[in-house]
Amino acid sequence: MLAKVFSGVTIGLDGVLIEVEVDVAQRGLPTFIIVGLPSKSIDESKDRVRTAIINSSFDIPESKVTINLAPADLPKEGSSFDLPIAVGILTASGAISKELLSESLFIGELSLEGIVREVNGIISIAVMAKKKKLKNIFVPSKNSLEASLVEGINIYPVSKLTELILHLNGHSKIQNTEHHNIESNQNFEDFEFDYRDIKGQEHAKRAFEIAASGFHNIHIKGPPGAGKTMLSRGFPSLLPPLKKDEILEVSKIYSVAGLLKNKKYMTMSPFRSPHHTTSKVGLIGGGSIPKPGEISLAHRGVLFLDELPEFPRSTLEALRQPIEDGSISISRASGSLKFPSKFLLVAASNPCPCGYLGHPKKACRCTPGFIIKYKKRVSGPLLDRIDLNVIVPPVDEIKLMEKGDAENSYEIRKRVIKARERQFIRFKNKKVKTNGEMNSSDVYKLCKIEDKATELLKQAISRFSMSARSYMKTIKVSQTICDLDAQEIIKVQHVAEALQYRFIDD
Repeated sequence: MLAKVFSGVTIGLDGVLIEVEVDVAQRGLPTFIIVGLPSKSIDESKDRVRTAIINSSFDIPESKVTINLAPADLPKEGSSFDLPIAVGILTASGAISKELLSESLFIGELSLEGIVREVNGIISIAVMAKKKKLKNIFVPSKNSLEASLVEGINIYPVSKLTELILHLNGHSKIQNTEHHNIESNQNFEDFEFDYRDIKGQEHAKRAFEIAASGFHNIHIKGPPGAGKTMLSRGFPSLLPPLKKDEILEVSKIYSVAGLLKNKKYMTMSPFRSPHHTTSKVGLIGGGSIPKPGEISLAHRGVLFLDELPEFPRSTLEALRQPIEDGSISISRASGSLKFPSKFLLVAASNPCPCGYLGHPKKACRCTPGFIIKYKKRVSGPLLDRIDLNVIVPPVDEIKLMEKGDAENSYEIRKRVIKARERQFIRFKNKKVKTNGEMNSSDVYKLCKIEDKATELLKQAISRFSMSARSYMKTIKVSQTICDLDAQEIIKVQHVAEALQYRFIDD
């Protein structure tokens, strides 16, 4: 007897419909065969499924069982086919009714006792099932919250195989999970750092405010203990809440990566801080079966690279293309996949290996050769892609001992949100959302500059030999400063402030 069960697999961030065809032969030796380019983990499901069915008080057919995962030319991996295979075998052997199979999708891993375990990529699978006009999706109970983000499809949480069998046969019903409306619920109690706790560094705080307002990459340089890490880790508290489409977009990435873990969705902008020993694949994504890396996990959020020169140069150079394009294409022999990577880069570095070059009170112990070698670890083309460069000096003793709090993150964030609102109006009919994402065409069409400001830009190009990219980034930052001032035209003071963040005096 032949049975067909729908399931799914994630390729990159997209779900792909898989037809699990199960044939229980009337004759032949008792064998269990899975075809259709299964991975080792899928091939091992034979033993998991067989034992789970037996421990659920059902029988395995004593004949030849053939399972085909179609399309057969698509490589498949993971343990998520356990549940649909079990349903297919029981249907083909007459233990389950076929009534609901044509309009349902099944996904989940089985334990030996028949418990349905959570799997990755449920949001992508649910979105795909909705597009394919399927009415129902049966998912592990622990995945039901993330699946419920997708409207227009019935979500059934399954805890045990026996529970599912009784539901499909109409003996008892599984209560479907209600759809959850996406809400951005940032609470300042959730943030580890607040800018009110940072003494001094007003210049750097202003730069971070601009970076948050326009989604600009920022590089801070200074000696140890100046507050670089605290400024960077407190940065998420300045970012506006994610919009609904952004929440779903980010949550899909984290679902595929298996990082949601009992959460419905991502409620705040991601903040990723990989160690400098992270490999290139770990940073940009990849592997034999490509998975999202740190730059994709930081999508619509912050990628913080502390001790920037300590990262291998080849790893840093791999960031150049995703910073420009907002996505990363990973090509393998089996095909090419694209992952989103619109992240805000925050980089921190020391002025030299010991960290005290130019320090007013501590002597630098580095030789000139070491200093030059240290600075060359970060290439000029990568630094040219950074919008804001800030020197963070040591904190003055008087500032450090001052009583009272500085301006808190909440007050700064209110100004950031107002600046973002102006950008939302400006880019209402465009794909870009912030000033930092504008291309050259957008800059020429949307940025209005007064004559005095234009003249200052001409002088800067001549004096500093600015590249075309530097010129564009200066205008983008100027536009963000203009938005913070609630002005319609970029003025000379906006350009002047933007220029001071463009270069670091080494």
